[in-house]
Amino acid sequence: MLPWHAIDTALLDMDGVLLDRHFDDAFWHTLVPARYAAENGLAEDQARARLLDWYRAHEGTLNWTDLDFWSRELGLDIPALKAEAAGGIAYLPHATCFLDALGRRGVRRVLVTNAHPDTVRVKAEVTGFTTHLDAAVSAFDLGVGKEDGAFWERLRARVPFDPARTVLVEDSAQNLASAAAFGIAHLVYVHHPNSRAAPSPTPDRGFPSVAGVRDLVPGLGPPPDPGSGTACECSAPARAPRPG
Repeated sequence: MLPWHAIDTALLDMDGVLLDRHFDDAFWHTLVPARYAAENGLAEDQARARLLDWYRAHEGTLNWTDLDFWSRELGLDIPALKAEAAGGIAYLPHATCFLDALGRRGVRRVLVTNAHPDTVRVKAEVTGFTTHLDAAVSAFDLGVGKEDGAFWERLRARVPFDPARTVLVEDSAQNLASAAAFGIAHLVYVHHPNSRAAPSPTPDRGFPSVAGVRDLVPGLGPPPDPGSGTACECSAPARAPRPG
């Protein structure tokens, strides 16, 4: 699918590409509404409907993933709730296998996420995914989200890359469109970001689409010889342990 011989840098989203978005969907759609309902004397369905409208009002802005913002808005300690629920954080199938295969090819692996730094920290502590990366950049480091074309220019100033020799793997068609307008040559849409939900519709924008990064592993070359002691175990998704 991808001309890996012509790619030097892989820009990779976190939630829905490397990590199972089931955690985030359950956190924001179930756990947070339940706590908000308990704190405000509401039925959970009523709280959920109110919060979903609240979330949508900030979609596409840094507020949408800003844990401090939502803590203030909702009167809840959102970072503490994330830490409490962190046992549900998990890789998507073959994510570490994919990252290690990129590393063997000499492709630089850069996490690019709109997630709040506290979210990145908690998920890195639980999964250890940063050990499989060469760099990690949050939109909060750059002051703008991936939906904005300025993100990619600021990213290139921080982590230099050649757009013509770069691939972006994303589960957001809006972010892929923003990257395409900037000139990133290789774009891949992940249409099954939540392992426990139905796949998302493939966007009508001509982006190559895969169920997950597991579909990209075969094109990266054969795995290491099992006798070398460095074989990649790709038979099942790595389940995250509880922190501490």
